[in-house]
Amino acid sequence: MILLFNPRATKPRNRRLPLAVLAIAAVLEGREDYEIVDGNVDDNPVASILRLIEQYNVELLGVSVMPGPQMVAAMDASREIRRAYPHVKIVWGGYFPSVYPDAALNAKYVDYIVRGQGEDTLLELLDAIRGQRAFDSILGLSYKDIFGLPRNNAERPMKGPDEFPWSPFHRLPVEKYLRPSFFGKRTAVHHASIGCPFNCSFCGVHAAYGNKERMESPERTAAILSHLVTEYGADSVQFYDMNFFLREDHALELAKRIEHLNLRWWCEARVDVMSRYSDETFAALKRAGCTMIFFGAESGSDWALKEMKKGINTEQTVTIAERTKQFGIIPEFSFVIGNPGDPERDTRETLAFIRKLKKINPDSEIIIYHYTPVPQPGNMYGNIDGQIAWPSTPAEWASKQWMDFTLRIDTQAPWLQRKTKDLIDNFEIVIGSRWPTVQDIRAPKWSRILLKTLSAWRYALGVYRFPVELQWANEFISLRKPKRESL
Repeated sequence: MILLFNPRATKPRNRRLPLAVLAIAAVLEGREDYEIVDGNVDDNPVASILRLIEQYNVELLGVSVMPGPQMVAAMDASREIRRAYPHVKIVWGGYFPSVYPDAALNAKYVDYIVRGQGEDTLLELLDAIRGQRAFDSILGLSYKDIFGLPRNNAERPMKGPDEFPWSPFHRLPVEKYLRPSFFGKRTAVHHASIGCPFNCSFCGVHAAYGNKERMESPERTAAILSHLVTEYGADSVQFYDMNFFLREDHALELAKRIEHLNLRWWCEARVDVMSRYSDETFAALKRAGCTMIFFGAESGSDWALKEMKKGINTEQTVTIAERTKQFGIIPEFSFVIGNPGDPERDTRETLAFIRKLKKINPDSEIIIYHYTPVPQPGNMYGNIDGQIAWPSTPAEWASKQWMDFTLRIDTQAPWLQRKTKDLIDNFEIVIGSRWPTVQDIRAPKWSRILLKTLSAWRYALGVYRFPVELQWANEFISLRKPKRESL
């Protein structure tokens, strides 16, 4: 038997279908005995895994690992399972081991690493474990050889979603994952593409998957969404794609195919791509239920965007703010502030640009991050190669210093002075209070009025220093934080 484990990564109210694990389960369905254990649903997933190992002949435990809390949960669980059953092979896959393979493989309780897209790699790994092929022939695999030395095989070419079977939703209690959100009472999730064809030098997506994107056909996307609606009562959906609207013809066809489902939905897109879309396409997307779109605006400075290799400019972001207002779609603009070469200028210009966007479209949701690097030798934003000594084990990543780095609480970036970091953080509190996120469906009306009232004078006068009253109010009210809690 194969066990697939999704360690806990979020609060119960924020849990969504574990799409990464379901994608692996899809290729096992009908050819292998397997079970899924999800820490976001199971209160004691380690006990469940140990019980399954006691009952069945378990060959392999596959663990899906994102940086942050899920990595810590994966580390703790893998350690305990290795102590109890040292014969069970443990393989980590997902974003964390794909970006930090050496650190993951340095853990004594991890036997194999699946980098990037894992469906075919896992099937071939099973063959190798059973003596039917050589480990060094498996693309996308990292492992320890007979001497305990790390081996990183060549990358695996990416396949499109249509080349794999549907997720076996019947293997999970789907009703536990369709949680209320701003978009509906039963919000599902779906991944209609994989990868990203762009080369932004601050982002880890192409470090994990390369600079390619493979898109699911509109016909298949519509069929899966229809299944979630008719079988499980989904009324809204969050698309996890990095670039949901890569091609206008694709987006228009999909909009027409799903309009009858009456879903409200959220997705991600690029400002340069969508700024070229016709009014017809925007209107079709709105009719199809498009409610909010996340855009990586990243900076209010064209010079910084050029250094990021983002491939967009601020004029395109302004255009998106105007056009989303025209069609009644909420834009969610994300900014990565703190250019290593001139963080003070980047911060000053970006905060002014955010104020400009809010004036154009007050409904704009603003997400602010400090620049948090990921290892991309020779291609790191700001030419910071050598300035950061990356942790060499999961245990080091689990320390407070590196958890704060991962969660962007405090990156301790040597190029970002404390006064600049404080300005970014204080501005975030002020603007977030002046326009409380619409994504929090629990906050009472009075709490929003309180935050708006307390912050109005600060925003109007541009006074961001020492917003103690807003910090207290936000702790008391505890609004949802979209950049950490998703939807």
